[in-house]
Formats: sequence, C-alpha cells, structure tokens
Amino acid sequence: MLQPKRTKYRKAVRGRRKGAATSGNTVNFGEFGLKALGADWVTARQIEAARVAVTRRLRRGGQVWVRVFPDKPISKKPAETRMGGGKAGTDHWVAVVKPGRILFEVAGVPAQDAVQALRLASHKLSVPTKTVLRNRFAGVAGGLG
Repeated sequence: MLQPKRTKYRKAVRGRRKGAATSGNTVNFGEFGLKALGADWVTARQIEAARVAVTRRLRRGGQVWVRVFPDKPISKKPAETRMGGGKAGTDHWVAVVKPGRILFEVAGVPAQDAVQALRLASHKLSVPTKTVLRNRFAGVAGGLG
C-alpha cells in the first residue's frame, strides 16, 4: 500500500477541496490518461486496486504511470467510542484529487487496449473520470495553425 515513509506532522486537518487542479492536469508521460472530473479523496487501497486492474488488463505490456500519491493521513476513532479524548490515530492515507487532475497514464499499447484498461481502473475509484489523449502540440508555438 502506498504511504509516505515519514511526514513532518503525524495528523492533518481535513482541509477543503474547492477549485480545479492547477498542477498535474496534463498528460505528460504516456499517450492516454485518466482525468478526474470531480473532487474527492482517493484512498491508497483504491489507487492500488486501479493500478492492478490496469496492469492485468494490459497483460504487463506497455507502461503505466500513477500520477497521484496518498500523502494525507486520515484519522478515525473506533466504533462506539465516547466523545473527547483527543484526535484519533491515523487510520488510512488518501490523495486529495481535484477536477482536472490526471490520475493514471498509459503508453506503449494500442488505443483500444489503453482505453479499456483505464475504464476498468475508473470503476475502482471514488471520483468520476474520463479518458483523455495526449496533446502533442501543447507548448509548440502556433500549434497546427
């Protein structure tokens, strides 16, 4: 399971998930990407399940990039525990995902296989997604003109 080796603070505040993703919102490594359409916390278990689904569908061919990392600790108190007693210990780790964030990228396989693999991965995630293609002309002056 993905989690940081060490953190500066043991516990984190919940925070807010407003706004769109400003970084990690373009396909940079592969040919196809899985883009988040909504905001949510994606757990380490969901990320791993989606990664396994993609690699199994591609039969270990091609290359897969995981573009999110669960670096936020989520604390949870046991069931039927009285109020008080401070904040609970870390239960699991999540990645904060905002709309527009690229979650996975795939390259080195036919388009149909890549789209099918990313669709299987999307079923494992708690955030609505869509498959996007790499824009080869981003950053080129004038583009296709």
